[in-house]
Amino acid sequence: MTMSSALSNAISGLNVASRAAGVVSSNIANAMTDGYGLREAQIVSRVTGTTGAGARVAGILRHEDAALSGARRVAEADRSGRQVETGFLSRIETVIGTPDQPGSLAARLATFEARLVDAANAPATGAHHAAAVDAAVALAAHLNDAQHRVQDARLAADGDIAEAVTTLNDTLQALSDLNIRIRKGAGGGRDISALQDGQAQLLDRISGLVPVHTRRDDLGALQVFTDDGLALLDGVPAQFAFTPVHVMTPDLAPGTGLSGLSVNGRATQTEGPAATVSGGRLAALFALRDDRAPSIQNDLDTVAADLALRLQDTAVDPTLAPGDAGLFTDGGSAVDAAAITGLAGRLQVNAALRPEEGGGAWRLRDGIGATAPGPEGRSDLLRAGLDALAAPRPVTTGSAAGQVLTAAGLVAAQISTIGRARAAAEMDLGHIAAQHGALVAEEKAQGVDTDAQMQRLLQIEQSYAANAQVIAAVQDMMDILMGIGR
Repeated sequence: MTMSSALSNAISGLNVASRAAGVVSSNIANAMTDGYGLREAQIVSRVTGTTGAGARVAGILRHEDAALSGARRVAEADRSGRQVETGFLSRIETVIGTPDQPGSLAARLATFEARLVDAANAPATGAHHAAAVDAAVALAAHLNDAQHRVQDARLAADGDIAEAVTTLNDTLQALSDLNIRIRKGAGGGRDISALQDGQAQLLDRISGLVPVHTRRDDLGALQVFTDDGLALLDGVPAQFAFTPVHVMTPDLAPGTGLSGLSVNGRATQTEGPAATVSGGRLAALFALRDDRAPSIQNDLDTVAADLALRLQDTAVDPTLAPGDAGLFTDGGSAVDAAAITGLAGRLQVNAALRPEEGGGAWRLRDGIGATAPGPEGRSDLLRAGLDALAAPRPVTTGSAAGQVLTAAGLVAAQISTIGRARAAAEMDLGHIAAQHGALVAEEKAQGVDTDAQMQRLLQIEQSYAANAQVIAAVQDMMDILMGIGR
């Protein structure tokens, strides 16, 4: 080996060591960076003709466990979806309240019945009549508030869907833009690891919205698919479309005032056998807006209708004519059993009983249709109302349909349904969160090992020093040769 070849080899070794030190320092600096893929310098022999000419860095290899990252992202989508459902059920259960809570729906019904008992036991006491009317007003107001909270949750979900669609479109476009740069960089032999890190971070931005799987082509460009096989990024990004509403009412439903989801101009499903974007926060928001919240709304309407229909029966209050509104009204009118959608939000106490509206609480004793106070000792209508509330009646709508229940039994059944659903959702969320946590920990364990990188840095330092020593030795040899010629 000539001195020139020795010098060339040593210089190539210094260049390789310098480049490798840069890769290791990047790894150490990004040990805590989400989405960062461990780098490794690909060192190969440099050959000139048939003779070795040192070493060179052929490229930078970015380590990525696509299967593990994909599993973690799917788990993140499942967790986000369950959080939507659990959060909604917890909020609604808090609004309606459990039977043991003061001010709950069950407690307000019990208070109303207790005030009726007081009035029936002392029918001549006007204060008892007023207290019973006030309890009825509080009961109706509780149902009103519960319905408004359900509709608020639906409206918020509708807005969140619009925000999620915007995030998906923006992120998919950003991923596509990075793909263009990746292809150009790979074609020009440049390091594309940082661009792929950027894509990993973008994928994490949408992983909670939709469960996705990915793969890369020969040039390292990313392809993205939903768990159901819909291509979100395959050459060009998919385009999601959704139109939010500004006001939510109980009668709004998909196809009748509410927008569905479309991808590339075609309607798509978020649940069922034909779903192409199922799972994740996006699908959970649609389920909340279109299924879960309307189901609870129907249960509230069922309770409201049950209360009103029991007490507007002419057998309970003979002063009412068929079609007259009873103690509880639908915005002032009689309740129609065939038109109860949204009734919980419209339920009111009959103005005939409310002094502030020109009525009188004494009509609770003498009848809604009474034109003047009757005998002060009369209690038959009050007891008829109590009997009507305590009578088992068949339930034809809501989650308790098919059962025969009292008014209090129906309220308890509806509260129990919500409580069971919330408990089941929380249990599922716990399991999914544990799975997600395990996958996150496993993914981090495969990330940058700073101890291993420090050991690698020591090896690079030794290699650099050895190559520098070769250059120094060649310099000494050349100085000796130059001295001989003098």
